[in-house]
Amino acid sequence: MRRILIADQSEITNHIFKTAFIHEGFSAEIASDMQALFEQCAEGAFDILLLDISLEGIRQLDQISALKQDYPEMYIIVMSDVPDVATSVQVMKNGADDYIDKRCNLDVIVHKVISLLDTRRIQSVSGIKRKEVEANLNILKIEETVEKIKNIQATVLITGESGTGKTMLAKKIHYTSIRKNEPFIHVNCAAIPNSLYESELFGYEKGAFTGAMNRKKGKFDMAKAGTIFLDEIGTIPLNLQTKLLNVLQEHVFERVGGNESIPMNARVIAATNANLEECVEKGTFRRDLYYRLNVIQIEMPPLRYRKDDIAVLTKRFIENFSKDFGKPIPEASDSFWQAIYGYNWPGNIRELENAVESAVALCDGQLNDSCLPLRVTQTVHNDNPENPIPHSLKMYLKQQEDTIILATLKKFNGQREKTARYLGISDRTLRYKLSNMDTSVQTEKTD
Repeated sequence: MRRILIADQSEITNHIFKTAFIHEGFSAEIASDMQALFEQCAEGAFDILLLDISLEGIRQLDQISALKQDYPEMYIIVMSDVPDVATSVQVMKNGADDYIDKRCNLDVIVHKVISLLDTRRIQSVSGIKRKEVEANLNILKIEETVEKIKNIQATVLITGESGTGKTMLAKKIHYTSIRKNEPFIHVNCAAIPNSLYESELFGYEKGAFTGAMNRKKGKFDMAKAGTIFLDEIGTIPLNLQTKLLNVLQEHVFERVGGNESIPMNARVIAATNANLEECVEKGTFRRDLYYRLNVIQIEMPPLRYRKDDIAVLTKRFIENFSKDFGKPIPEASDSFWQAIYGYNWPGNIRELENAVESAVALCDGQLNDSCLPLRVTQTVHNDNPENPIPHSLKMYLKQQEDTIILATLKKFNGQREKTARYLGISDRTLRYKLSNMDTSVQTEKTD
């Protein structure tokens, strides 16, 4: 949990800010003068200090320098009711990390603080680890976005690699919205032959063409007031893109061979694993349609950077497939989890689901690495068969990370709070990493 110290001479302001940050998941404390501020800092490590420039005892900003020297890891944001450039420059020279206008809307200040901490968290790591942090932050933002947009009419465009869960997200938007009791119509645009696109989407009237013996409803008609999900939207041919654009603009459509304007009441969610901006530049996708679809864009990060999601999804798949196969839910061994975390999952959630389905089908009482497909567990061994060199870079990096964590834990005599602080991670993250560590590695390094 992120910790914030709010220092303002007004008790009312302190409690207003404290309540707001607790609502956002912070652990928040308050101080009404410099003495109380220093006492609070000495008692516990804070991620951020929100400091009013007029706090009693601040003495011409010298105290900011002292705070920064004593607590270099603490982010200091100075607030002022009457901000000016000269004071801003002096505040930053004395060690503050930012200087903001206290008169801003409270939500703006809270979210600025959250953004600054997120940015700092990303900057504190590099390479693959940075991508993992960015992905986890992105997932949190996706959850917030879904909550904000689930009940509005605006079109949503979901982007991301194949298999990252775009369909799952579209269903979540629908089934958590006020449309949940209306149809959810999934259209795989890539699977429709070019000659059938128009009739599949919009339906046709009797006699519209040879073989049209009866009127047929299209997908937009079937969606009613629910959601129509246009998956792989980038594959729609140019000649149909014009009609689709008109439907999105006018909210009406016509069946093939008909002239009746039918109201389009469904919400449209589209998805693609293609770069539609590049398609626009190449002339294979209409620019105006792209803008019409891209009202709200949500990008799904690849699974390889979402370790928390890997665990949640794997457990869910194990339970689901055990039920499907009529088996008791098997226990997953350390070797199983090591293989799951060590693999790069280029096929994302879809590949993970298939691998777990295979493992549950083949296992006999316990899930271990031998139940998984060979591509997931493949390793290259050196001369010592007891010390395999991972074929996957991901697995190698995890082994190195485990070694560093256990060495640091030993350095601090098993004190997890100090270990987490030294490594720059949260207590929760440390517990998670330790719980998913190979037991043989833990034993070897802690003996």
